[in-house]
Amino acid sequence: MYSFPIDYVEPVFRPPSEAKSLILPVTNGCSWNKCTFCEMYTQPQKKFRARKPEEVRADIEKAARSLGGVRRVFLADGDAMVLPTRRLLEILADLKAAFPDLQRVSSYCLPRNLAKKSVDELIQLREAGLKILYVGMESGDDEILRRVNKGETGESTRSALLKIREAGLTSSVMVLNGLGGEVLSEQHAINTAKLCNDTQPDYLSTLVVSFPQGEERFRAGFGDDFVPLDQDGLFHEIRLFLEHLELDRTIFRSDHASNYLVLKGTLGRDKQRLLEEVNLAITSPGAAALRPEWMRGL
Repeated sequence: MYSFPIDYVEPVFRPPSEAKSLILPVTNGCSWNKCTFCEMYTQPQKKFRARKPEEVRADIEKAARSLGGVRRVFLADGDAMVLPTRRLLEILADLKAAFPDLQRVSSYCLPRNLAKKSVDELIQLREAGLKILYVGMESGDDEILRRVNKGETGESTRSALLKIREAGLTSSVMVLNGLGGEVLSEQHAINTAKLCNDTQPDYLSTLVVSFPQGEERFRAGFGDDFVPLDQDGLFHEIRLFLEHLELDRTIFRSDHASNYLVLKGTLGRDKQRLLEEVNLAITSPGAAALRPEWMRGL
């Protein structure tokens, strides 16, 4: 019977674009883990810790013996970039030695942890094999970020993304459609678009905020005025977001399983087409290729 070489502490998450990557846990859980909208690492077994170097090295060696030509590796869990640069360089060196065909290494990234790393350090990491950092912007609106206990501001996210760009790394930004509810929907859309315009990420994706375990934890921090957006409200918000985006060559996706409407294009080239697709979903939802409720997920 086949046994996978890495013994994961479940659940394990990774971006959709890392579906074919080897998931290598270098930390357990998330170093912040206080965002009220996120349930990914709230289980007791996901309490944050940095894994010991010998544990990570053993996983790399086992994977090299079992899997052969690994080309992509995603460093899990919630934020490998919390590790010291020296430690990350050791991991990247071990990966390069174990997988001769390795093309790229990627990681989730909290802006707060990039504040502790210089551009020169990020350049070292890029030269050692790190290529993509996935940044949860969630919103560019400071009031919303405070209400959801993100631990970031628009400015801290802006600084991190500009640092990523200066170091020559690829940035992939995630935004949460519906995070501000009905009351803050307009400022969420407009201020998030402004932050994206300021930072020009390489990739931009939208997910719909969802609460598989219920809204109680989220509401406790957000306030009594949170009213979730219905499907039509989500479409109006994404239209306002797209209208205010001024991007040069950002690859845009809303193909995560949480989205009702799948959008794919390059901004700004495809901005008008994407707006037409959103308008169709608003005016004639029966004619739009919407994802049915039973197919949606976290």
